[in-house]
Amino acid sequence: MGFPVGYTEVFFPNLFLHTLSLLGFIRNLIFSLFHLLGLSEFLETDVVWPTSSSSSSSTATQSSENPPVSAILIRELLPVIKFRDLETVAGAGEPPESCAVCLYEFEGAEEIRWLTNCKHVFHRACLDRWMDHDQKTCPLCRTPFVPDEMKDEFNQRLWAASGVSDFYSEYSSV
Repeated sequence: MGFPVGYTEVFFPNLFLHTLSLLGFIRNLIFSLFHLLGLSEFLETDVVWPTSSSSSSSTATQSSENPPVSAILIRELLPVIKFRDLETVAGAGEPPESCAVCLYEFEGAEEIRWLTNCKHVFHRACLDRWMDHDQKTCPLCRTPFVPDEMKDEFNQRLWAASGVSDFYSEYSSV
């Protein structure tokens, strides 16, 4: 059986489709022009216009405003030193030339975090961003940031800082 070849009720005329396509292009052009002129707040749209500076730092600023409690506690545990002081603090061994996260070379006055468990070194900002995403291990070898001998103290401080112990104490007396 099949459909008749001349079935025209379903097909839109080409002129209509081309007109819709042209209107969509003009709409996008106007939105782009308004955005480039800084007038995009006057347009009511659900589209979020990323800028070059805010798109790369939006997640960083968002996560650094409210970092996880574990990240705050780990930052207190991990030493921050100047790169030039690394040889005296770390002892023997050749210091790395570059950060494995951002791949930039270390300079003498830069603040770095030296991981005491695995002895890896990262820029302070790079490792802080890593921890803001609730990561608790070295970005290279996945060794936990918190040494085993400090794990119990860290867990107690994390438990206390989270407020769960206060909530639990209300029901433990029942």
